Amino acid sequence: MKPLHSIDALMLDRRRWLKWGGASVAGAFGAGTLSALLQNPAQAQANTYRALVCVFLYGGNDGQNMVVPTDTTRYNQYAGVRQALALPQSSLVPLTGTDLGLHPAMASLAPICTAQKIAPVVNVGPLFGPLTKAEYRALPDTDQRIPDNLFSHSDQQIEWESSSARSLERTGWGGRATDAMATVNPVISVGGNGHFGLSALGTPLVLPGPGGTFGVENLSGTGASTVARKAALEALYQSANLGSSNLMLGAYAQQQRTAFDMSARLGAIVKVEPSTASPTAIDTAFAPLIDANGNITSHLGEQLYQVAKLVEGRTTVQGDKQLFFAQQGGFDTHNEQIAADSLTGGHTRLLQELADAMACFYNAMAAIGLSNNVTLFTQSDFGRTFAPNSSSGTDHAWGNHHLVMGGAVNGGTVYGTYPDLVLGGPSDVGVESWELQGRWLPSTSVDQYAATLLRWFGASDPQLGTILPNLANFSVKNLGFLA
Repeated sequence: MKPLHSIDALMLDRRRWLKWGGASVAGAFGAGTLSALLQNPAQAQANTYRALVCVFLYGGNDGQNMVVPTDTTRYNQYAGVRQALALPQSSLVPLTGTDLGLHPAMASLAPICTAQKIAPVVNVGPLFGPLTKAEYRALPDTDQRIPDNLFSHSDQQIEWESSSARSLERTGWGGRATDAMATVNPVISVGGNGHFGLSALGTPLVLPGPGGTFGVENLSGTGASTVARKAALEALYQSANLGSSNLMLGAYAQQQRTAFDMSARLGAIVKVEPSTASPTAIDTAFAPLIDANGNITSHLGEQLYQVAKLVEGRTTVQGDKQLFFAQQGGFDTHNEQIAADSLTGGHTRLLQELADAMACFYNAMAAIGLSNNVTLFTQSDFGRTFAPNSSSGTDHAWGNHHLVMGGAVNGGTVYGTYPDLVLGGPSDVGVESWELQGRWLPSTSVDQYAATLLRWFGASDPQLGTILPNLANFSVKNLGFLA
């Protein structure tokens, strides 16, 4: 495992570590508080606990077909341009209270849409500050008001995950939030080492899937290999606790101690897999994605199942504020986008996997009584062209539509300004005939989107200024989609 966040770590008892005796919360709480938590841990944190769950859709999700207008005028504009990619109006899943609907493959989210606990946030993208089409066309590409390398996967992923118009930004906005808010843990990633969780002090804590090993295993017995492993671990433990006047050695030792503590606390939770014999509340919520052998059939489902367990075990995970990162790939749908079984496209299949995992996760949070305390949101590289390409797919664009889900969501309305759906119009950055593809100029910035999430999470105005330096350039700093 990677050494992570440079925070004051608990000093582990060597005997407890070697015997892998399980999780400990004693170092974080006084004796009286610990006793109360052990008696009723759920109630002790439920009122103040907050978790944000980022689901990054790598490749550039086609938000134009994820969130579609349902009113006659705009739907006709949509269908006229999208042609063969247009979804039947009658098939859309209504976002209750709005004139928008979701792709029919997202039908598992229908009850949550009806309850108005999903909010669409439309035409969002990286911006340094408010930008008009005329300004965009007149400014050189090197101007700071133009995000770096627009329409590039790697650059736009960094700009979304860092909430910056600069693709060389070293830290992610999730990581900066953990620094500014001094959270107990770094960003916990169940989807790899994404840029989102990078901070000035460390990297995200990357966990394996359900059933994975996180920590020390196979240290029982008296065989030669076991004895050697114990000796190596003992030496590592001793070196982590040696004092040193060397700044680098001291920082390294502290990160080792942090790693020891985290693995001891989280290993047992990580290892839990779904049970078909004695299902938990979370297992029941994820039942649509669990096969007869107890395997979760969706990669994103596995990640969100892991997050659900960590939320439920929040007293062991520690801290009343936690950011999580998950991801789903495959959204670079240049070819055969509407083919449900296409290996190069298959947007229908991708959105069904996304929706099914989201629905299971929402139901799990409701089952453990924490739906109001956990908010899930999507991000992606960029949107895709409104007009299809010659390969029955779509190409790279800019502004995109996203979803926010949770018990604290103020649904029943649309957040942001929906583009005008006219090729070459005010929302389309193109002018010449060859570039009239519907690459929407964002009307809402990633900073405004992130600030709304982080304000609910508990960030103060000064902290938001540190986490999101470009937020000061926008007059609206809270989009209002969270209570």
